[in-house]
Amino acid sequence: MTVLHSAPRYAPFDGALDTLSAALGPMLVAAREEHGEIVLTVARDSIEDALRLLRDTQQYQQLMEMAGVDFPDRAERFEVVYMLLSLTRNHRIMVKVSTDEATPVPTVTTLWPNAGWLEREVFDMYGVLFAGNTDLRRILTDYGFEGHPFRKDFPLTGYHEVRYSEEEKRVVYEPVKLAQDLRQFDFMSPWEGADYILPGDEKAAQTPAPPPVAEPKTTDQPAQTGAGKAANAEAAKKTASNPPAMTVSGKAPGAPDATESRPANKPRAARSIETGDAVKPKRVRKPKTASPKAEGEA
Repeated sequence: MTVLHSAPRYAPFDGALDTLSAALGPMLVAAREEHGEIVLTVARDSIEDALRLLRDTQQYQQLMEMAGVDFPDRAERFEVVYMLLSLTRNHRIMVKVSTDEATPVPTVTTLWPNAGWLEREVFDMYGVLFAGNTDLRRILTDYGFEGHPFRKDFPLTGYHEVRYSEEEKRVVYEPVKLAQDLRQFDFMSPWEGADYILPGDEKAAQTPAPPPVAEPKTTDQPAQTGAGKAANAEAAKKTASNPPAMTVSGKAPGAPDATESRPANKPRAARSIETGDAVKPKRVRKPKTASPKAEGEA
């Protein structure tokens, strides 16, 4: 069952785009509404004035987030996105500015103190500079880290790894040590088999086959066994090709009779523990009982 609330998830944007465009005036570069959001592109040098106007006159009180975007094909490859929230209107808008690697963006720490850490994050990940930020340091990577990880041209592999050493109580740099070389797997079906030589199989393919035996060695004569006449004679009797002859009853000659019908042994007599002599079992007398006639006379 669908539950309907009296308050919508967010207020409709009816007329908000035109109102904000008119308020920003020449500071606005482009304005559009897409995916249920209002996106405003502002001139880079006017970003502080534009955000102050949106905060003070349009009731967008809070700076919720800042993010960076990298478009390497553009002349100004970076975009800085400011996400504003209006508590009174229940609106969210995005304000964008574009810049390059060398041109700084004016800081907005004069409007919202939390912008200090947000600008440090964009600087750390993308390398965007912010003019007026007095504490523009890396915040996510290490102090001596080189490069900016969120750039599209940042290399995916390197030659050093960073870890925290518990022994030295600091972050250390070490050469990358891989347990095995990088391998490319094609995830083919094991039942079909590969149409190429798998890694490691080339060694088996190059191994030469053992040379054929020209004359197999046999021991046709007793003298070639080296066991002696007595051992050869005994072995000749017990070979599987010359089994002992069987009689009509199915018993080999010289085999003992079956013992299943042997009579049972007599029970052993009891002996004394002290002397070891045989002891006769004692007879147990039954107690006499009075007859019914005697009970009647009593």
